[in-house]
Amino acid sequence: MATLLSRLGRFSARNRVAVIVGWIVLLGIFAVTALTGMRFSTGTFDVPGTQSSKALELLDSKFPNQHPDAKSLQLVVETPAGEEITSAQAREDIATATERISGIVRVSAVSDPFDPQQLFLSTDLTTAVITVALQDVKDSDVPSIETKMASIADDLRGDGYTAEVGNTLEGSVPEILGPSEIVGAVIAFIVLLLTFGSLVAAGANMGGALLGVGVGILGVLAASALSPIGSITPILAVMLGLAVGIDYGLFLLARVRLELRNGKNTEDAISRAVGSAGLSVVFAGATVVVALAGLTVVGIPFLGEMGIAAAASVIVAVLMAVTFLPAIASFAGRRLLPRREQKQRATATQTRRPRFLPAWISTIRKRPGLSFTGAAAVLIVVSLPVLSMATSLSTPGGEDPHSTQRAAYDLIAEKFGAGSQDPLVVLVEGDRRPVGTLTSEVGARIAKLDTVSSVIPSGTSGDGTVGRLTVISDAGPLAESTKALVHAIRDGVAPSGAHVVVTGATAIGIDSDERLRDALIVYVAIIVGLALILLIVLFRSILVPIIATVGFLLSLGAGLGTTTAVFQWGWFDSIVQAPQGNPLLSLLPVILTGIIFGLAMDYQVFLVSRMREAYVHGASPRDAVVHGFRESAVVVVAAAGIMAAVFGGFAMSPSSLVGSIALGLAAGVVADAFIVRMIIMPAALFLLGKSAWWIPNWLDRILPVVDVEGDSLSDKTHGPLVSVT
Repeated sequence: MATLLSRLGRFSARNRVAVIVGWIVLLGIFAVTALTGMRFSTGTFDVPGTQSSKALELLDSKFPNQHPDAKSLQLVVETPAGEEITSAQAREDIATATERISGIVRVSAVSDPFDPQQLFLSTDLTTAVITVALQDVKDSDVPSIETKMASIADDLRGDGYTAEVGNTLEGSVPEILGPSEIVGAVIAFIVLLLTFGSLVAAGANMGGALLGVGVGILGVLAASALSPIGSITPILAVMLGLAVGIDYGLFLLARVRLELRNGKNTEDAISRAVGSAGLSVVFAGATVVVALAGLTVVGIPFLGEMGIAAAASVIVAVLMAVTFLPAIASFAGRRLLPRREQKQRATATQTRRPRFLPAWISTIRKRPGLSFTGAAAVLIVVSLPVLSMATSLSTPGGEDPHSTQRAAYDLIAEKFGAGSQDPLVVLVEGDRRPVGTLTSEVGARIAKLDTVSSVIPSGTSGDGTVGRLTVISDAGPLAESTKALVHAIRDGVAPSGAHVVVTGATAIGIDSDERLRDALIVYVAIIVGLALILLIVLFRSILVPIIATVGFLLSLGAGLGTTTAVFQWGWFDSIVQAPQGNPLLSLLPVILTGIIFGLAMDYQVFLVSRMREAYVHGASPRDAVVHGFRESAVVVVAAAGIMAAVFGGFAMSPSSLVGSIALGLAAGVVADAFIVRMIIMPAALFLLGKSAWWIPNWLDRILPVVDVEGDSLSDKTHGPLVSVT
């Protein structure tokens, strides 16, 4: 593998124009295809196989055209204290508002809350709800519709009413790169510039990463022409593609610079770098790809789709590192080095490392036990908020607690009941008895259950085989009592010969959240097992992989704990732009698990493989840790700094989905790189000594050999794994 990559690097250097043009042409092809044919799916998250999902299919088939996908808004109007909504003046004001709404583009129908056939007035006669149906709404129509609805609500407020606009019209294409993300990329470039000390090297690194992100995301969007993708699918691909693209470029160019310092010509330096550091990039990238592709194992389509898209972006980043960057490096030559070194015939002794590294590792060597326990304790404390983590597939009333959408939802909940906006749909099928009789009996049984506000008969299917009930809970859709009610209906109200199922948005959310929780357990088990196998093969050790895997779990806990404290508890509200105070999105823990695992294995490979190499070549166990740390820790620091900058930029997104994922990744990266790999791992190796590298002889004989250092190359120069100064 090392030899093959070395040849690829040499080929890319010799054919640099063709390689660069080839990538640019590919970018253009993907861009044209994406802009002319990309499609986004219009549905919400779908978790197939749940009872509510199957029941929804039954509902659609037996009650066609009664489960429309048309978009709608609500205008909720409450009178001032002491006045009734049925007064002549209130009726006139609402009629005026209704007439104005009818004139808005794309509005197909406006309900009359005073119509006895569709009465929508609160029992205390203070609140009326106007339902606005819209059809054929385009993304370009949304700002105008929302502005006019807000203006009508403002005029009612001016007349003394409380008026809020409920529901929302969301565009299909998400914002992928906003101001905060760009700031994160700029910070990453500054880190590169400070790390390399060369504008050419930093520019080549960032340019390659940006081109890779462009190819990756446009490739994903181009693929949507064949099969529509979810609106949030591209976000993870951009976020992760940019971060790993910069990091993998850093690893590759750092090794090229080292080989140039060792006196090699440009082509030989590139060939050696791609054969050694490039092999580490390929292994690290493959680990991330496997973790992301593993999201398909949990059996949830939209989650698997996100994983595949992000994995494709990572693959592009790896290919850019081993082809495009060698081509760019062949143009730059010694200009990749700081200006003071460009005209010198350097030797390895000129490599300078940050002064803090020797002091850092020396402190850990003197007090390994204290370092290990102290660092682990910090991560455990940061992980504690996970104990109160709540998840949900969606947030009732919208994610922004200060929006008019949430205010409308809360006002309806207050006046019409907490469960009035999220009813349960109960379907009844019978084998022998008439379905009408069975439905009535089921309705009577449901009415006797705790927390049931009302049971409304909602008709029988055209073929007379399925009856429908609408059940209103006393509590909201996220309440534990509502979850208990769903299970109680499923388990205890079906008479003999009847089959009862529950669906509706609330039931779908409950089932999906439970399925994702179960999927997380399975996925963590898969990831932990994969980590142990990969690391045993790579390091030929038993204890090192166990410690590395425990470290990954601590990093994951820190990422989830930080996200819970900020987005659920509301910490740092003045800094974070996205709405806070809501349950975390159900898919967040699974996504963070996969990505943090991949990145943690990256840092483990780049740091500990150098320690093992020194040990295998004759250094004592403790000296090997010191030597490997001094040679490779700097790249972990630089890489983690870049990752944190990129993810930190996305964490400032106004979207709580994007922000929560990015913050979890940023916290997980910082915890893993600076605490687990830089403190816990070396401290554990100091404590274990020679036993850290023990492996049974029988296992050592059957394991494959992974030449992650590129020692099989004909040039047996054992320089440092990477050096960035």
